[in-house]
Amino acid sequence: MGKGDTTKKVFGIIGNVIVWIIAIFAIFAVFVTLLSKKDGEGAATIFGYQLRFVETGSMEKSEYTDVSGYKIKSIPARSCVFVQVAPKDEAKKAEWYADLKVGDVLTFKYAYGTQVVITHRIVGIEPQESGGYKISLQGDNKSSPDAAGTQVIYTADATSYNYVIGKVTGQSYLLGLAVYALKTPVGIVLIVIVPCLIIIALRVIQIIGVLGADKEEKRKAEQESQKNEIEELKRQLEQLKATNAESEKPDGDGKN
Repeated sequence: MGKGDTTKKVFGIIGNVIVWIIAIFAIFAVFVTLLSKKDGEGAATIFGYQLRFVETGSMEKSEYTDVSGYKIKSIPARSCVFVQVAPKDEAKKAEWYADLKVGDVLTFKYAYGTQVVITHRIVGIEPQESGGYKISLQGDNKSSPDAAGTQVIYTADATSYNYVIGKVTGQSYLLGLAVYALKTPVGIVLIVIVPCLIIIALRVIQIIGVLGADKEEKRKAEQESQKNEIEELKRQLEQLKATNAESEKPDGDGKN
């Protein structure tokens, strides 16, 4: 195999991998979209994690909030966040809350007249003598150092409308955009139909290439066979000439 053939093969493999990554991502985005539509709050639950979508810019980057030392950085609007749901078992719940610290990001329900779902960062956490914790939360996006409002949750108050859903362990802006896009006809075309057409087109090209390679291989084989036949005929002809020449030699034993 020549250098050109090797390069072509490598680029072909890379192209296939990229296309399949896009296809798998599109399938996953569709799956998440369908699951989120089934849930009344728009949350898809997968293996104990909720996939929720940040609708506002309250967690976007701000010069007044330093998030460089935190695992979860600022979260742009429309991002998908992966929420580790708080356990229901009391013993596990106590251990789960004990592991929380300032800088962690929580998704929680909070009553502002009506109950809403919010994703904000812990700015303070204090154990209470009566049990549980007092958790203070704020958004990252501040117009001044003291501009952000603070939400307070008492984890031991089981009757409160303010309670923690879970802890954000990861985020994906790209997945969030894809799910939002899938809610529109244009998004469906770009994320689902176009990748499918690309895969089909690549497969057709590959099939044509294989058929063309087989045809070329067959042509070369036929040429080689014809060449061998010609060479064999030449050999036989040379042998025949040699035999005739030998038979036409005068008899050296003849008498005068």
